[in-house]
Amino acid sequence: MAMIEEKKILTRHVGVNGMEKVEDYERDGGYIGLKKVLEKSPQDFVEEVKKSFLRGRGGAGFPTGFKWGFLPKEKDRPFYLICNADEGEPGTFKDRVIMEHDPLLLIEGMTIAGYAIRADLGFIYIRGEFKWIAEILERAIQNAREANYLGKNILGKNFDFDIIVMRGAGAYICGEETALIESLEGKRGQPRVRPPFPANVGLYGCPTIVNNVETLACLPFIAKQGASTFKLMGTFQASGTKLYGISGHVNRPGVYEFPMGTNLKDMIQYAGGGVRNGKKIKAVIPGGVSAPILKADEIDISMDFDSCIKANTMLGSGGIIVMDEDTSIPEVAEAAINFFVHESCGQCVPCREGLQKIQQMLRELLTGNGNSEYIDQILSLCKTISGATLCPLGDAGGMAIHTMITKFRDEFEALISA
Repeated sequence: MAMIEEKKILTRHVGVNGMEKVEDYERDGGYIGLKKVLEKSPQDFVEEVKKSFLRGRGGAGFPTGFKWGFLPKEKDRPFYLICNADEGEPGTFKDRVIMEHDPLLLIEGMTIAGYAIRADLGFIYIRGEFKWIAEILERAIQNAREANYLGKNILGKNFDFDIIVMRGAGAYICGEETALIESLEGKRGQPRVRPPFPANVGLYGCPTIVNNVETLACLPFIAKQGASTFKLMGTFQASGTKLYGISGHVNRPGVYEFPMGTNLKDMIQYAGGGVRNGKKIKAVIPGGVSAPILKADEIDISMDFDSCIKANTMLGSGGIIVMDEDTSIPEVAEAAINFFVHESCGQCVPCREGLQKIQQMLRELLTGNGNSEYIDQILSLCKTISGATLCPLGDAGGMAIHTMITKFRDEFEALISA
């Protein structure tokens, strides 16, 4: 097992006081990236981001620069930038670290992105429960305005851009970009049929780019150090660092920053401090509760998008949930399905009805009232839901439960014979 070392770029100000203030942020190299970008054309920086191969950190892993490239070439309507800060999946708590400890890093990243995509206005969409974080962001935004890093004619470069913090009602589905846009427009947060895609028809029918907090926070580094330096970290197909949130039965839960592709087993051992009370690992969910579960003998993998797919799971948000040998996987499955049922918006029948049926049968199994057909019926329902909904929530719920049963079927069967 190799020793690993954190690479602190996005987390370098964790625990440092005063980072809402522009003068403190500037003292540590803040806003150098924006000043460099404003010397270039917007398209030049789009190409730089493409070269960096920065992939979206919200879970999908789509290359950021290429996503920006889907915007119309001609600008006949306002363009909008939305920062998706609606972080609410169990096991996922890394974006709030950036917003709490380094809000100007995110604001600089958004301003850089706003310039690159020719946006007129930016929004930070954050769940209402994070009231104190929204207030930190609002103070930092005001500080940036007073220093002419936001507002009209930023730094005298004939570039206008501002940011508004919008608080949502705390619905997980609003992390899906079209549901988020619906919510921002004052409507019920439900996914839209695509196409058209937000890059052409987004907020208020205008071209819109939605990027995640961590993704946007990478931009000041790319702007300051260049794509080639960014690509020195991580893997060939996934550059830079990644925030990994380690939770569950470990000695040192927390958010850690490592180069993309760092070994999962090593992170649990050296960053998480191993399993608490000297227990053995039973299973790990590597990317938030949506990601298919891994057995203990499957965790010697690189934590990047492509390696996780090869291992039949997902990097997702990088929310690593560690479970020790005493964990009941059927109980984990029940907790997971309770989350997905609660957060389903109810728009698509397979998701709304299918997840509830799975929840009902799992509860019957756990209370000793299930029969021998339930397990196969749950597996069949999981497959039926897959690909039958407008957004990935139904897929995620079905996929998570399906994998738990197929990998730990003996525990579910034991509930019937008990």
